[in-house]
Amino acid sequence: MTVEYIRYLCADKERREELLQAYRTAAKVLDAAPECSAYEMSVCEEDEQAAVLRIEWESTEAHLQGFRQSARFRDFVAAIGGFVKEIAEMRHYVLTDIVRR
Repeated sequence: MTVEYIRYLCADKERREELLQAYRTAAKVLDAAPECSAYEMSVCEEDEQAAVLRIEWESTEAHLQGFRQSARFRDFVAAIGGFVKEIAEMRHYVLTDIVRR
């Protein structure tokens, strides 16, 4: 499994709310993507501009070669494309054995 983190820095709290609304639409696309195992969007309590999306993918390859090459990706970008300039970080991470759930 690969975890992708996308960190957003929006102009203000209202723009962050627009981001959340866009992801409510984009979430339907992720729900339909077999490459996506789970996702969650978190917002920062201390900074009204900050939000982080965490997506669990089967693998980095499944994300980049599967999802991103599919028609679903075009639908995903159509929903959230207006927020690309507000991405502060977008990277893939691999989990370690240091975990508690």
